[in-house]
Amino acid sequence: MRLIGLAVVLILSLALVPLAADGQEAGKVSRIGLLGYSAGWEPFRQALRDLGYAEGRNIAIEYRLTEGGQERLHEHAAELVRLKVDVLVTAGTPNTQAAMRATTTIPIVMVSTGDPLRTALVASLARPGGNVTGNTILGAELAGKRLQLLKNILPNLSRVAFLWNPANASHISHFEEIQAAARVLGLKVQSVGVREPNEFESAFLKMMRDRPDALIMTADAMHQLHLAWIVDFAAKRRLPAMYQLKEYVETGGLMSYGAIQADLFRRAAVYVDKILKGAKPADLPVEQPTKFELVINLKTAKALGLTIPQTILGQADEIIQ
Repeated sequence: MRLIGLAVVLILSLALVPLAADGQEAGKVSRIGLLGYSAGWEPFRQALRDLGYAEGRNIAIEYRLTEGGQERLHEHAAELVRLKVDVLVTAGTPNTQAAMRATTTIPIVMVSTGDPLRTALVASLARPGGNVTGNTILGAELAGKRLQLLKNILPNLSRVAFLWNPANASHISHFEEIQAAARVLGLKVQSVGVREPNEFESAFLKMMRDRPDALIMTADAMHQLHLAWIVDFAAKRRLPAMYQLKEYVETGGLMSYGAIQADLFRRAAVYVDKILKGAKPADLPVEQPTKFELVINLKTAKALGLTIPQTILGQADEIIQ
């Protein structure tokens, strides 16, 4: 009877011990390196918690937030490699390229990249090969849809300014897609390239001398860091603008259409979980977004003197009054 009692106590004691995420060695603390400026890290961390991970218990997270600048990008990537993280998570194409230069062995999960094939991040979407996998934002592929939405609310649209970062490899294909879509719609595209924060003011002043009818832009990390300035400039010049991310619309921009960023970061956490349990990046297909959202700010539309057609409002996933 005493032996049975001890066995029961032992079983109950084990039941109260916090379990590691399935497949992880009990007591092991995995190190995850995050590289790049992004507002998506909180959805990523929450997804990890939902999968059974807890910072300080079975994972440790090392942050290197580049704040959109390129100056210390490669240095930050090298630092994370020296820390011997188990997985590197990179936001956007430039950060992923920096991580790839820093290591060919540590698994890399890329999030919200541009075209991973044209920028040589992976060998193929189905079988990435190497040490990189993750997901793409499909930014360039949606260029035509964004231009068409602008054309629908601005019937007299003829000239569109395109804000992009020529230093971001994925933006080259985006620029090409914008030009191709513009030709189909009979529009002219004005290139506004901004590589560094100190170029914004002069580039935008030059842009306004050519009097574009609207502005459309990418989701470059450095540009995201200055979203309030961009939105304010467009508002003061009464310039309708189309964005990729709804954060711009929440800040006062007119409208956005694109993949849901939070979903991409949550999916990245799933891939990190699989890799920590033994999966190889080479065998995990690159995921493409399946959910897209159209967000419209009616307050901004009113300030610009625009009436959004009911057909467009009916397509909106979110309307900000």
